[in-house]
Amino acid sequence: MFQIEEGLAGVKTLPRVRAKGRYLFAGEDKFFIKGVTYGPFPENSRGEQLPEDETVNHDFELMRRAGVNAIRVYYVPPRRFLDIAARHGIRVMIGIPWPEHLCFLDQWEVKEDIKKTVREAVASLAGHPAILAWLIGNEIPSHIVRWHGAGKVEKFLARLAAIVREEDPEGMVTYANYPSTEYLRLPFLDFLSINVYLHDKKAFRSYVKRLQNVAGELPLVLSEFGMDSIRNDEEHVAETLSWQLHSAFELGVSGTMVFAWTDEWYTGGHLIEDWKFGIVTETRKPKPAYQAVADVYRQRLPMLPENPPFISVVVCAYNAASTMDGCLASFARVDYPGFEVIVVDDGSTDDTGAICDSHAAAAPYIHVIHQPNLGLSAARNVGMNAAQGDVVAYTDSDCYVDPHWLHYMAWAFTDERFVAVGGPNLTPAEDNRTAACVAVSPGAPTHVLLTDEIAEHIPGCNMAYRKEHLAGIGGFDATYRAAGDDVDVCWRLQDQGHLIGFSAAMTVWHHRRNTVSAYLKQQKGYGRAEALLLPKHKNRFNMLGNSRWAGRIYGDISGALLAARPIVYHGAFGMGLFQTLYEPKGSLTAYLPLSMEWMILAVACIIATPLSFLAGGLGLAMAAMTIAFVAYRVSKARLPEQYDNITARLIIAGLTVAQPVLRGWTRYKTVWTLRRGAGVNACPLPLADTAGCDESSLPRVGLFRRLAATGSILAHRLSFHRFFWNNKSLERDELLASIIGLLRTLGVSYALDSGFAASSSTPPWDLAAKAGKLTTSRLRVTVENHGGEKRFVRLAGSVLPSGASFLALVACLGAAAGCFLLHPVLALAFGAAAVGLAGWMTVGLFRSASLVATIIQYVMVTRPGCSMSEPVEERVTRVVKPRTAETVAQPVPEETVAAAVAAELEPESVVVETEAA
Repeated sequence: MFQIEEGLAGVKTLPRVRAKGRYLFAGEDKFFIKGVTYGPFPENSRGEQLPEDETVNHDFELMRRAGVNAIRVYYVPPRRFLDIAARHGIRVMIGIPWPEHLCFLDQWEVKEDIKKTVREAVASLAGHPAILAWLIGNEIPSHIVRWHGAGKVEKFLARLAAIVREEDPEGMVTYANYPSTEYLRLPFLDFLSINVYLHDKKAFRSYVKRLQNVAGELPLVLSEFGMDSIRNDEEHVAETLSWQLHSAFELGVSGTMVFAWTDEWYTGGHLIEDWKFGIVTETRKPKPAYQAVADVYRQRLPMLPENPPFISVVVCAYNAASTMDGCLASFARVDYPGFEVIVVDDGSTDDTGAICDSHAAAAPYIHVIHQPNLGLSAARNVGMNAAQGDVVAYTDSDCYVDPHWLHYMAWAFTDERFVAVGGPNLTPAEDNRTAACVAVSPGAPTHVLLTDEIAEHIPGCNMAYRKEHLAGIGGFDATYRAAGDDVDVCWRLQDQGHLIGFSAAMTVWHHRRNTVSAYLKQQKGYGRAEALLLPKHKNRFNMLGNSRWAGRIYGDISGALLAARPIVYHGAFGMGLFQTLYEPKGSLTAYLPLSMEWMILAVACIIATPLSFLAGGLGLAMAAMTIAFVAYRVSKARLPEQYDNITARLIIAGLTVAQPVLRGWTRYKTVWTLRRGAGVNACPLPLADTAGCDESSLPRVGLFRRLAATGSILAHRLSFHRFFWNNKSLERDELLASIIGLLRTLGVSYALDSGFAASSSTPPWDLAAKAGKLTTSRLRVTVENHGGEKRFVRLAGSVLPSGASFLALVACLGAAAGCFLLHPVLALAFGAAAVGLAGWMTVGLFRSASLVATIIQYVMVTRPGCSMSEPVEERVTRVVKPRTAETVAQPVPEETVAAAVAAELEPESVVVETEAA
C-alpha cells in the first residue's frame, strides 16, 4: 500500500476504485468517472512531459470547480504528480506507452521489452491511492491487428493485463480500443474503454448502445471524445459536448474522458497548433466547452429524465425465505423519486410472508398481498391490477436490484416506440460454487436481441411494461404457473406489431440455483413451459420442439462448434473505420449434438453394434461429437477465480449433458399428457491508381530465383514473409495499388478483400491471386511508419492448393489403395492420376512462388526509395537556449538579426553537429 513520503503529509486517502458488474465502485458507493485527458505536454524543468507543479495545481483546482474527478495521462507520471492529484481528490488513469504502431509480435525482443516496460511502470507506482486504472495500450492500428491476427493480439494484451495485476493487485486494468478494432475480445479487462469521435447525435447514441452490448458484463468508459474548436465554432463544440455527455450517462456508461483539458498539446517532438480540442486555452482560460462539461459533471449521476414516470415494481414470491430479505433490502438503496414495491406472496408455506410484512412495516413504499397459491402468472396479474404506476416492472424474489435500475428504466421508456423494456441479469460474485457453475451452464434466463436496442425476449427477472399495453393483451396467461409466461407475453406483444426495447444499463443481480437439484427442477419447469407454449405459438418452434429465435441469444456458446463463426467487417483491405463483429444466429444444426434426440439416437446406435458395425460406428461418432460440444462449453465457461477448478468444470460438464435430456424429456412428457387429456392438438475502398503497368518495366526474375522462392515457401510450410525498407513515404494503399496494377498487366486472376473475415487467430488477407489452376496465393501487406519518410514494408501470405484439387488427390489415392488387391490395373490408373495431379499442383506452386518473387522485385524496382538495408538519415542537432523572462526582455542586436537572416539563406552554416541516425 502507498506510504506517505517525507514532506507529503496531507495527501488525501482515496479508496481504490473497483469494477463490480457493469459499474465501478469506490468503497460501497457507485463511482462515475467524470474525466478529461491531460497532456502530453512539453518537458518541464525536471524533464517530465508535464507542466510545472504550480500549473498542475492550478489545473486541478479548475477541474474540481467543473466537477472533474479523474484525468487520463499518456505517460507514466512521477509519484509526486499522483500525490498532488490525491490532495485534490482526482484519480489518474495512467497510459503506459509502447510502440503499438510496429509489428510488435514479430520480434521476440520487442515483445519482451514491452512486457518489461509495463512491469517497471506499474511497479514504480503500485498501490498509490490516486491510481484509477492502468491503460495497457492505446489504439493498436487496425492494419497491425490485421497483420498479426486478432487472436494473437488478444493473447498478448491478456499477458500485459496479468503483469499489471502481479505488480498492483488492487489496480484496475483497461485498454483504450477504438471503432476500427472494436471486434477485439478482451474479457480479462476490468472495464472496456473506447475512443469515439462521432458528432452526429443519432449515430453517437446508436454506437454507445452497441458498445454496451460489446462490453457484455464489463463497465463501459468512453476514454476519448471531443471536437476541434478551430474547424468548429466554440459554441457548437460546447453544445456537442453537452449532448454527448448527457447521452452517455443516460445510456449507462460508467465514465467519460473529454479530450482534452487544454489546447496545449505536444506530440511528435513539437506543439500541435492547428488543433484546439481543449475545454480551456493554453493560458487556462475557460472556453464555452468548459461550462458545458461542468454543467454535467457537477450533477449527481445518473440524471433523471423530465417528468419521470411513477413506477410500480411487482415481486412475486413463493417459499422464497432464503432470498426475500436481500431482495427487499436492495430497494432501500434505490435512488428514484417515485416508485412502489408490490410483493405478492403466492401462498408461501415458509417465512416469506413474515419477512415481507416486516419490510412493509418499515418502508411505506412496500405493499404486501397474501393469496393462495395460484401460480406465477396469476400472481403477476394481481400485482399489475394493484399497480398505481403507468409503468409496471417485474423482478424475482431471488434478485436484488441496482440502485439506479429505475433511473435507466425511466430513460428507456422515453422512447415512445417501446411498450416494454428489459435489461441484463448478472450473477452475484458472492454466490457459491454450484451457483457459479449454474450461471455458465445452458438454460439460464437471458435476453434475446434483434438489434442493439430491440429485444425479441426479455426475461421475467428484469422486465417492465407500459401498463395500458400489458392490460390490453389481458396480462399474463395463467396457464403458465412457473415459467414461460414472460416468453408468451413478449410474443403476443410482437404479434400485435409492438416493439420491445432493451437497456444494457438496467441491471439486476440474479442468484442462480445454488444446488444441482434446484437447477434440474428449474429446467424441468422450462421444459413444461415449452410444451405449453408449443400449441399457442407453433411457428416459433423448430421440429425438435425448441424455441426458434429470430434474434441472438445473449451469451450463448453451446452451439459454436457447428454454428457459423462470427465474422468481422474489416472494410476492403482492412481500412474500415468501424470494424464490427457480427454474431450469427443460432441454427438447428448448431444445437443438434446437445439435444436429447441426438443423444438417444447415439446410444441406440451403440447398442445396435452387434447387429451392425456401421450403426455402432455412427453411434460412436455421434457420441464423440456430443463430447466435443460439451468440452467446448466447459473450456469456454468463465468462472470466478475462487471457483475455477477441475471439480467446477466437471459439474458444468454434467449439467451440460443433463439439462437438454431432462428439459427435452419433460417437454415430450407434457405434450403427450396434454394430447392424451385433450384428445387433439395438445469494400472496396478507392485506392491509388490501379491501372496496368508498362510491360517494359516488368522485372526479369531468373530461373534460379524462382526455384529459390519455391524452396523457401516449401521450407516455411507453404507460407512466405518478405520485407524491405523505403525512405520515400511509401504508404499501404499505394503498395496495394502497385500490386493490383502488376497483376492486371500479367493477366493473373485475382480476388480483392471483401471486407469480411472470420473471427479467428488467422490474419485476414488483402489479395488472393491464382497463378495456376490448382493453387491460390493469399497476400497481406502492412507498412510500419518509423518517422519522417522512413517506412518498413512487410508482405506475407501463403500458397495453398485449392480445396477441390486436394480432395481429388485424396480421392485418387484412396481409390488406388482400395483397388490395389482386387483390380491392380485400375489401382495403377488411379495412382497415375494421383501422380499427375500432384505434379500439376507442384507446377502451380512453382508459378505462385514465381509470382511472389515478381511482385517483390517489381515493387522494389518501380517504387522509389526501396532497399533491403535500413536507410541512414542525416540528423541535425541544435543547441537552443530556453526562453525565460530575462531572455525575452533582452533587446536583440541588429547584427544578430542579420546573422539569423544569413543563416536562413545558408542552412549549412548553422549545423553544429551531424550524426548518423
